[in-house]
Amino acid sequence: MKQNTEMKIKNIISVLEEMAPLAYAEDFDNVGLLVGNSETESTGVLVCHDALENIIDEAVAKNCNLVVCFHPILFSGIKKITGKNYVERAILKAIKNDIAIFAVHTALDNHSQGVNKIFCDALGLTNTKILVPKQNFIQKLITYTVPDNADKVRNALFEAGAGTIGNYENCSFNSNGIGTYKGNSESNPVIGERHELTETEEIKIEVTFEKHLQSRILKALFENHIYEEVAYEIYNLENSHQNIGLGMIGEFETEMDEKDFLHFVKEKMIADGIRHSTFLGKKIKKVAVLGGSGSFAIRNAIQAGADAFLTADLKYHQFYEAENKLLLADIGHFESERYTKNYIVDFLRKKILNFAIILSEENTNPVKYL
Repeated sequence: MKQNTEMKIKNIISVLEEMAPLAYAEDFDNVGLLVGNSETESTGVLVCHDALENIIDEAVAKNCNLVVCFHPILFSGIKKITGKNYVERAILKAIKNDIAIFAVHTALDNHSQGVNKIFCDALGLTNTKILVPKQNFIQKLITYTVPDNADKVRNALFEAGAGTIGNYENCSFNSNGIGTYKGNSESNPVIGERHELTETEEIKIEVTFEKHLQSRILKALFENHIYEEVAYEIYNLENSHQNIGLGMIGEFETEMDEKDFLHFVKEKMIADGIRHSTFLGKKIKKVAVLGGSGSFAIRNAIQAGADAFLTADLKYHQFYEAENKLLLADIGHFESERYTKNYIVDFLRKKILNFAIILSEENTNPVKYL
């Protein structure tokens, strides 16, 4: 995509959703366009961690009317905007200056190339995989058609996004059988006649897909199926999605001592301080990470066999949950997500050429160390 008079905010949003599909976000989150009109022509994009007042000032100074932030400045509902707190002041300033705000947050957290892959890459971890796979995200479509129509239907479903399982595409299960039907006076059967019981050879096609693709999958089915009335079934599966989810686990090529490991993390993540559980006197090779608040995944890290778990916002009693099975370390919320805005800028610059994509120079980390 290149700069032109049609570079509207919605065009940039489509690229952002390619990077972090909003359907990947957690239900509690507030992602997407938070302030502004997507039909507005964009003058430039400023990418930041938190869309605070000083960020809006920076956007004005740099002629950027779209701020892309990691954390949503609007998280829970508000009934008044009077400027009484930092959230309302930022929103008022954005509206006053016609600046749109778009947040990615857990949509990028849950992406296999997102926040936690960035975290792993910063540490040099390899053989990475999702730590907490996303639940209730996969559906199955079952449909039936005649053999001559089967390839067309299958290929259309694959093109719409169905049939992807892990590292494999175009996955389906097909079985042969006999279908029966009898049309009424209003029917117009492709095969057979009205009021006559028809038996015909059919192929049963089964494919899985991510649930947010359902409308696209059904559109492809209806447009490519030859029957007047298309028989189909959709089921919600309990399977977890192995390529979407929170946190990640990977390995170092060479193990290291616990203290050396923490010094290494402190340097790589530019952390001013690290709070950690008791040293266990074991080598660190397999490491779990979860950018942001990750105490809920301590058990997942233990079950995955991690030697250490890096996250943020741990409370006093949560350090006990290490249970002398791994080294638990809180490196700071901002620090654990430090390189996310750099990733967003790099992604946008590769997709949108000759356009102002600017990395914010402001440090919005509210936590300071003495």
